[in-house]
Amino acid sequence: MSKRGRGGSSGAKFRISLGLPVGAVINCADNTGAKNLYIISVKGIKGRLNRLPAAGVGDMVMATVKKGKPELRKKVHPAVVIRQRKSYRRKDGVFLYFEDNAGVIVNNKGEMKGKPAEEAFYFKYVLLSKVAIILIYLFVYWYQQINKFLLESKKVKARVV
Repeated sequence: MSKRGRGGSSGAKFRISLGLPVGAVINCADNTGAKNLYIISVKGIKGRLNRLPAAGVGDMVMATVKKGKPELRKKVHPAVVIRQRKSYRRKDGVFLYFEDNAGVIVNNKGEMKGKPAEEAFYFKYVLLSKVAIILIYLFVYWYQQINKFLLESKKVKARVV
């Protein structure tokens, strides 16, 4: 009996193209302090003789930090791949690829160890710009009130004289 026709589900199996083999160096896209992650293994890959295990978007890998904070280096961390250059097809038919390979360091439960870099950027710059705009409005309001007070005080002096 052939192995091809024994699948339990009907239709084509959905899978993402695996673009990151063991040994790939990817960027770290969170603010844990790591810059580069070196993939040393991929979780859940059984494999075939002489075939390198490879990861795609959403796969959990075991990685070491090649560049970054000294307390993160020379240790094995679980990570999740979030971007890959190799194009892959989504279920809606769109082919998607990114300009770099990136991942984030997670804990054993799969929760992110740090915050996303975009979120940190948002808090650092966007919220600060909103606060700055509020302060500008506040200063303009104070300036108008002071000018109004000074004009009224000049009118009072003019009436007295």
